[in-house]
Amino acid sequence: MSNSDQEPLTAGCLLCPQHCQLREGQKGRCHTRENQGGEIISLTYGEVAAWNLDPIEKKPLYHFYPGSWIFSVGGFGCNLSCSFCQNHEISQKRETGRGVTPGELALQARNSLGLCFTYSEPSMWFEMIRDTAPLVRAQGGKVVLVSNGTMSGRFIEELIPWLDAVNIDIKGFSESFYQHYCGGKLSWVLENVERLAGRVHLEITTLVIPGANDDSEEITRLSKWLYNLNTPLAWHLSRYHPAYRLSTPSTEPTTLEQLFKIAKERLPYVYLGNVSGGSTTFCPKCGEVVIQREPMVVSRLRNGCCPKCNFKLFGEF
Repeated sequence: MSNSDQEPLTAGCLLCPQHCQLREGQKGRCHTRENQGGEIISLTYGEVAAWNLDPIEKKPLYHFYPGSWIFSVGGFGCNLSCSFCQNHEISQKRETGRGVTPGELALQARNSLGLCFTYSEPSMWFEMIRDTAPLVRAQGGKVVLVSNGTMSGRFIEELIPWLDAVNIDIKGFSESFYQHYCGGKLSWVLENVERLAGRVHLEITTLVIPGANDDSEEITRLSKWLYNLNTPLAWHLSRYHPAYRLSTPSTEPTTLEQLFKIAKERLPYVYLGNVSGGSTTFCPKCGEVVIQREPMVVSRLRNGCCPKCNFKLFGEF
């Protein structure tokens, strides 16, 4: 039988739990990995879709060197297909990006806090993170990951020793939400949050979408789950605005305020994103304002402690 008569060679991509089975020349749902001769190859290694110098608060990370700036970078592609994606121009397609090496990325990060992998889904850029993070660490920089949390356990375990801080999107707290809006599974994300808890600086973001994941009972259950991790973290409840394929009207600020009260019943560090007035850090013990972020970041902490009662706050300061 000639080669042309043979069945196309298939291969399974194991980087994320979507486990795409790809025929020769076929790309995965992330647009970034392809079956070439029976081997899964990264198409975006050494290519940047976007980079910028950002405030660390933009990630959002509120308890990790507040007031700092960090060099932020991302490639094309994502393994989810969220209908409300804020960065769909780079996450939902693959184009030829700007060429860059791990050494060049590390050099760009030298005059900031470090390097943040963000914008699209950074785990699709696994090899670049793996090769760049040690270089950033070697020059004294911090390595940050902002992720949807949908990554196979063996690969995230390989990265954890090189990560200083991680923000994970828990986009909703039901499997039906993930299936309908994101094309993924909640269980995949929760497993990785459990892997990260207590091993890196951890913060969580939930974009609150009216009629989709804003039910008070759902937020209550998620707050209980986060509390039961038994590790300090910050939770950002962010206001949704229409984007990409979702035209649902923006979240009402009053809804966020109600959910904030629910979350604060169990968690000391809760913030409201994309609204004014929700970014202040209060001492969990005495209620003193210790970090203000509007209109600029002003910290009153003394060696990470409240100046009034000397309570040690969660975070790196």
